[in-house]
Amino acid sequence: MTLAISAPDATSRPLHIVSAEALEGWLAQQTAPVSAWLRGSGFAAALGDLRLLPGIDGAPAAAVIGHGTAATRRRVRFGLAPAARLPEGDWHLEGAMSDADRDEAVLAFLLGGYRFGRYRKGTTMGARLKLPDGCERLVHIAKGEWLTRDLINTPAADMGPEELEGVVAALASRHGAQLEVTKGEALETGFPMIHAVGQGSHRAPRLLDMRWGTGGPQLTLVGKGVCFDTGGLDIKPAASMLLMKKDMGGAAAVLGLAQTIMALDLPIRLRVLIPAVENAVSERAMRPGDILTSRKGLTVEVNNTDAEGRLVLADALALAAEEEADLTISMATLTGAARVAMGPDLAPFFTDDDAAAAALQQAGTQVRDPLWRLPFWDPYETMIEPAIADLDNAPGGGMAGAITAALFLRRFTKGRYVHFDIYGHQPSDAPARPKGGVGQGARAILAALPDLLRV
Repeated sequence: MTLAISAPDATSRPLHIVSAEALEGWLAQQTAPVSAWLRGSGFAAALGDLRLLPGIDGAPAAAVIGHGTAATRRRVRFGLAPAARLPEGDWHLEGAMSDADRDEAVLAFLLGGYRFGRYRKGTTMGARLKLPDGCERLVHIAKGEWLTRDLINTPAADMGPEELEGVVAALASRHGAQLEVTKGEALETGFPMIHAVGQGSHRAPRLLDMRWGTGGPQLTLVGKGVCFDTGGLDIKPAASMLLMKKDMGGAAAVLGLAQTIMALDLPIRLRVLIPAVENAVSERAMRPGDILTSRKGLTVEVNNTDAEGRLVLADALALAAEEEADLTISMATLTGAARVAMGPDLAPFFTDDDAAAAALQQAGTQVRDPLWRLPFWDPYETMIEPAIADLDNAPGGGMAGAITAALFLRRFTKGRYVHFDIYGHQPSDAPARPKGGVGQGARAILAALPDLLRV
């Protein structure tokens, strides 16, 4: 991955950031031609409004982008995302900004400059940003998000369980982490639900277990790694299968966050668990009505083979619960109910820990990674209890689908736990979020870690 960053000694053109409140004062300080050009073109410093300023030779010599009003800055995420619209070359930020506004501008530039170029030439960004001092952390955040997007955008033919293992192995090697992989008979014995979901595919299922760090509180991240989801024998209709390469979006988000944590060398112990499977249709696939015995010993009635994500996560969460982590977070593209309720922008999360919820919500607002808390609603526990097994993976009736899935997962956890039910895909271009795979929740978690883990 190549971020749109200039060399430190590059000659760059100014990119002025001007709010609507400061526009008149700023225009008064400019040359008469610049002021006349901007007034004549109707520039009012609306959030994200970009104008190129011509030089003597007519070529763009500078640019100005509107920072809007205080009200629009509160409503719009990443209004400062000009990278996709700037001409090729090197640019630097100019203008009086708070540190928070500067950081947002830099991160918006880096995230907006993302292009998925694996299968198509000529997709690199031409505009590059000369980083202000003190922005190295933002570069690591952007690289983590780019990794997440690359993983989600890669078609399942090139991103199955084995390829996902290769990504984790390379990540572990770069950062001095240890990786343990469980597959074959050991998976069938130790993680029977991961095995059951993946047994219908010729691409062998596996559990990836990466550890990093030697001191500090332990954070365990669990990411759903269903590399493609046909729905199994309860097969999805064609339209619902189009985006199923993104069903490993939880694993992608966890790995992007893990890369950032390790690159920043945070003073924690990190564990990453990813059940990597393909939910395929074959004579070996699990059947509706099968009863599975989980790693924890709880039995699960499979009433829908398309509700497979919670099965693989449950075995991984059961492993996580066998040691005392200070915080366990699962991330998954788990339910259509969450997508219908929240759309593609808001990432719902569940936790019984009010302090953790408050820290995450505040951090999400601060770093423009919006979250919304949903409840672990205890009265719905009976909905996940069928007649002939301990648990039901797909309660009938169509009610509270995101909540019942979260309650199912909670049965396999211990200690402080947060679950994210993300969408992982941007349906159309938006500031700093090009159409395609996208991370959700990772920046908020990173910003909240000092409060979540007290580091």
